[in-house]
Amino acid sequence: MKKNKIVVAYSGGLDTSVMVKWLKDNYDAEIITFTGNLGQTKELVGLEEKAINSGASKVYIEDLTKEFLEEYAFPALRAGAMYEEAYPMACSLGRPLLAKTLVEIARKEGANMVAHGCTGKGNDQVRFEVSVGALAPDLKNLAPLRTWEFKSREEEIEYCRKHNIPVTASKENPYSIDDNIWGTAIECGVLEDPMVEPPADAYLHTVAPENAPDKFEEVSILFEKGNPVAVNGKYFDSVSLVMLVNEIGGRHGIGRIDLIENRLVGIKSREVYETPGASILHFAHKELERLTLEKSVAHYKNLVAQEYSNLIYNGLWFSPLREALQAFIDKTQERVTGIVKLKLYKGTIRITGRSSAYSLYDPALATYTAEDQFDHAASEGFIKIYGLGLKTYSRVEERVAAENKKLRLANGTLG
Repeated sequence: MKKNKIVVAYSGGLDTSVMVKWLKDNYDAEIITFTGNLGQTKELVGLEEKAINSGASKVYIEDLTKEFLEEYAFPALRAGAMYEEAYPMACSLGRPLLAKTLVEIARKEGANMVAHGCTGKGNDQVRFEVSVGALAPDLKNLAPLRTWEFKSREEEIEYCRKHNIPVTASKENPYSIDDNIWGTAIECGVLEDPMVEPPADAYLHTVAPENAPDKFEEVSILFEKGNPVAVNGKYFDSVSLVMLVNEIGGRHGIGRIDLIENRLVGIKSREVYETPGASILHFAHKELERLTLEKSVAHYKNLVAQEYSNLIYNGLWFSPLREALQAFIDKTQERVTGIVKLKLYKGTIRITGRSSAYSLYDPALATYTAEDQFDHAASEGFIKIYGLGLKTYSRVEERVAAENKKLRLANGTLG
């Protein structure tokens, strides 16, 4: 009988370190680990040695940052995708790419199973397993945290000690942190009380707005077909651009989000996020769309953005509907090219200017000066036709009310 081969989505934390040994023993399997670098700040040095010492036979560490931005984060930016109108979904966007790479490695290595370290009450278990199922229906998904015998982190630490699995022995951070170049998610500890303000040590990349510089900073961002390509007149590759905007936003306290969020699994959770670069880019992109999108397209795109956001958050990136909506979105972006000027000050973003060759703003029509070219006389006929339906409705209502009154008078029932 062929031996099981399992590819594990490996972070190097306590759970996935335990998983390597636990899966190897419980499934009599060869274990291969995969770690995806999405631009997180967590140090990846030493991760390969740690995985091998935990029982893995082979280790993959893949830099996916450029692909993550250009094929996942930027399409969502073009869509204006903000879950529940607040969160640019840094973590949600990373999961389909990690799942895709997990499948690619499984195919390459001839594995028959893949495994992740997600809990049984979170969103990520759904995102991983649905994505893997969409890409490789024959691969079996394993989620040890839903089934294994450990009831606490202390029990996992004891398991590591017993089997000489290398884990950090220092005091644990009270927060659960998920970090990539598009944003950071912070959970657990005191953050589980929605009445408690997030402590200063919960944040990694942004200063408190009250401690930000007392002078505003001006930033200009150039977009081409909905994608950011330059900052302050200088062109950058996608990774360098987002890193720069993250740095600029972070020092001004931009992108701190404190959200009571509706999870996919049916519970509300308190989530704290840091998204300095994504917040700035979403704000600027939206302002450029206000200038360049025709009214009906802009209004309909808002509806599409909401559905698109839900698809991403709910783990359906690889669905036919998401792909179809992407085609609509990208068509709308053909003229979303231009410059947006912003002022950043103590946690706030303010628009100060916008310009595009495709601008639909016509000063000759908008002005109230003598240069006004708008045909005021045409408004009378427009208003008559535009309001005709309501006027007809009201006229009928008045007629029916009058007739009913006559009937009640005739019947002696009008009091």
